[in-house]
Amino acid sequence: MKLDDGTRTPKILGYLGLIPFIVPASLMYFDDQHHFAFWGYVLMSYGALILTFVGALQWAFAMTLSDLSMRQRKWMYGWSVVPSLVAWGAMLMSPMVAFLLIAIFMALALWMDAQLSRLVSLPNWYLPLRIRLTIVAILSLTGALFLNFR
Repeated sequence: MKLDDGTRTPKILGYLGLIPFIVPASLMYFDDQHHFAFWGYVLMSYGALILTFVGALQWAFAMTLSDLSMRQRKWMYGWSVVPSLVAWGAMLMSPMVAFLLIAIFMALALWMDAQLSRLVSLPNWYLPLRIRLTIVAILSLTGALFLNFR
C-alpha cells in the first residue's frame, strides 16, 4: 500500500471539481436545444465560482508567504479581488461573453500563479495540477462558447 504524500487529497478534489465543467459542456453539446440555456447557465455560474476561488488563492498566498516584499504582497491582494469582480460582471452578461471572460481570466489567474512560483517556493505538485485543471476548465468554457454558434 502506497502512503499518501500529501498530494492525493488536493488532486482528487481538483479532478472531481472538473465534473461541473465537463458535464454541463457535454450536455450542451448533446442537448436538442430544450435545456441548452440551462446547461450554459450551470457552466457559466460554476466557472464564475471557480474563478473567484482561484483569485482567493492569491489572497491566501499574500497572507502566508513570508518571502514576499510588501510591494509584492499589496499587488497580490489587489489582483486577488479582480477575478471575483470579473466573475460577478460575467454573470450579468450574455453567456457567450461570460464564457469568454471567465476563460480569459482563468488563463490570467494561472499565469499569475506561474509568476508567483518563480518568486517563491510553492509545493511542487501545485502548478502542474493548476495547469491541468485550468486547461480542462478553459476547454469546457470555450467549447460552450462555440456551441452557441451552432
